[in-house]
Amino acid sequence: MTDATDLLPGLEERVHERRGLRVRLFSGGEGPPLLLVHGYGGSAWNFAELAERLPGRRLIVPDLPGHGDSSPLPAAPSLAGFADVLAAICEEEGIAQVDLAGHSLGGVVALRLAERRPELVRRVVLFAAAGISSSTRIGELLITLAGVIRPARMAGRRVERIASSPRLRRALFGGLEVSNPDLLTERQVHGFLRAGPLHQDALTAGLALARDDPRIGLDRVQSPVLVVWGARDRQVPLDDGFEYARRLGAPIRVIADCGHLLIGERPDACASAIEEFLAATL
Repeated sequence: MTDATDLLPGLEERVHERRGLRVRLFSGGEGPPLLLVHGYGGSAWNFAELAERLPGRRLIVPDLPGHGDSSPLPAAPSLAGFADVLAAICEEEGIAQVDLAGHSLGGVVALRLAERRPELVRRVVLFAAAGISSSTRIGELLITLAGVIRPARMAGRRVERIASSPRLRRALFGGLEVSNPDLLTERQVHGFLRAGPLHQDALTAGLALARDDPRIGLDRVQSPVLVVWGARDRQVPLDDGFEYARRLGAPIRVIADCGHLLIGERPDACASAIEEFLAATL
């Protein structure tokens, strides 16, 4: 696979420009709106396998500022600015109420949006939400190191070779990312890696994540929340998932033999979690 247009088939690529900020997003489908929010160093393409498993919904899948083909967000000391960008997208798309599914960093941004705009957010699904362990000095150092070295850019330049090689796939994804790299399809490898060379400023979001303890303000989240975690997540520990669930009064679903990139490693289980939760909380 070499054509990026194959990564989110059926969704139209569009660009929103507001107050000097350019945001790329993919949108399509019919039904209740669902906003998919990717993680740190990711892009809309991260949902390459999950998006097509969510029929009957209108999907909106943006590149967060500084990621993919979206321009950086200036002066972003916290994740509130990223949440406000999502709110602006909903406004421009004519959406009065929206469900959210956020992975890792995207989960924390989704919670910030639910906190700031309770009338906009109906329900939230958190996939391995970051923020608790990362809001430590060690977490900040690791995020800064990743932002300086920019491994996503290096891997993205070799995505064709990595996607077609089981050995390279295991070497790259088999550490902190997934439990079983052989479950990643070639398309999903492209979805995780292809945008790396495009990122202009992912580090700003990472540092905002490290400074922004999501436990502050969780009591103001009024939307029903589902917490979903990989049982073998070595990047964001399962204990964080239980803490989110406890503080939010939310159910938690743990996916066996699954790592941090659960949206690509186990897209069927993730899609089922979304659909069952949204159906149960109508």
